[in-house]
Amino acid sequence: MSKGREVWITGVGLITCLGEGLEAAWSHLERGDAPPYDDKSFAPYIVHPLCPLNFDKQIPKKSDQRQMELWQRIGVYAAGLALADAGIAGKPEILDNTDMIVAAAGGERDIPADSAILTGLRKVAERAPFLNERLMSDLRPTLFLAQLPNLLAGNISIVHGVVASSRTFLGEESAGVDAVRIAQARIAAGQSELTLVGGAYNATRWDVLLIFEQSGSALKDRFAPVWDRGPQGGIALGNMGAFLVLESREHAEARGARPHARISAVLADRNRREPGAIEATLRKEWSAITPQIDRAHAAVISGAAGLQPATSAEQSVLKEIGLPVRNTGTYIGHGVEAQFVANIGIACAAIEHGKLFAPTGTGDLGSSPPGLSQVVVTGVGNWRGEGLALIERPEAN
Repeated sequence: MSKGREVWITGVGLITCLGEGLEAAWSHLERGDAPPYDDKSFAPYIVHPLCPLNFDKQIPKKSDQRQMELWQRIGVYAAGLALADAGIAGKPEILDNTDMIVAAAGGERDIPADSAILTGLRKVAERAPFLNERLMSDLRPTLFLAQLPNLLAGNISIVHGVVASSRTFLGEESAGVDAVRIAQARIAAGQSELTLVGGAYNATRWDVLLIFEQSGSALKDRFAPVWDRGPQGGIALGNMGAFLVLESREHAEARGARPHARISAVLADRNRREPGAIEATLRKEWSAITPQIDRAHAAVISGAAGLQPATSAEQSVLKEIGLPVRNTGTYIGHGVEAQFVANIGIACAAIEHGKLFAPTGTGDLGSSPPGLSQVVVTGVGNWRGEGLALIERPEAN
């Protein structure tokens, strides 16, 4: 947890199945409308689809769009929304000095090639030689280079002109937590003034559903809220792009920028996932921020995805904490690397509106506190990695 200069969130760019932009997501959550999910296109798996987008609005060159996979287009679009929201889009004098940290997964695979290989594996006695031969011959020579996650950062630089330092994190939910943690710490320490941070995820892909099916993690057959998915649980993946502009208070005030919120602390940790380890890690992180919490005006936005045992472990700790809790995964699905960033964006909306959104399942606890001014965003990985962020209403001079 870093201390030092005050760090403001001056821009939020959010794309989910609830719509384009932060207010579209907040309006849906506030109304408590039914979660938009798709249980037919990839049956029996349940996914949260991409909202309608005109990519031309943020990626005007068709040639740029053609060389990006969908997850990259989603990310570049969300980054553009965040830059515009912060008031720095199209301003090279600021963008030249804007750092960037991106959390992303590997790129999309060659699904026909994978399907043919998996079908062939069922028919041969010696699987290892067959697999090696097919991987060598069926995959395009440029496949690995084309899928590097840092291409998302590169495309953001090309399209939006963000050309200061750049970092890319890969590693599921913890990548999103660490991206925000390092961005906040660098600004607080005076190592950066302005950072674009975020990630993107394309969930409507047979290849990624295959990976989650092999681990027994994918939600299928019947939709239920995150907290109510039974002993095994399951993850309903969601298409998602989420970016934030983090900025030192001094820099923001000098250019007249208005903050959504301030990000006061970000913590990240890992454990071996032995029985009780998740709970112990979360309690340690909560103890670090407890002195900063105003319990009368604070709440939690949980990033739990619905898979066990991570979901029930987080739920048990949140009950001990005793603050009101809301989960977003029931509505927007799970965007893995992008989830933590998306929930910080939604926390900004909650603070600006001074209240929580409607409950989404039996694990959503308590009523919205009056004059909500603090939100703790949790990011518990389904395999390893636990984190949280403290988002607060900025204090006036």
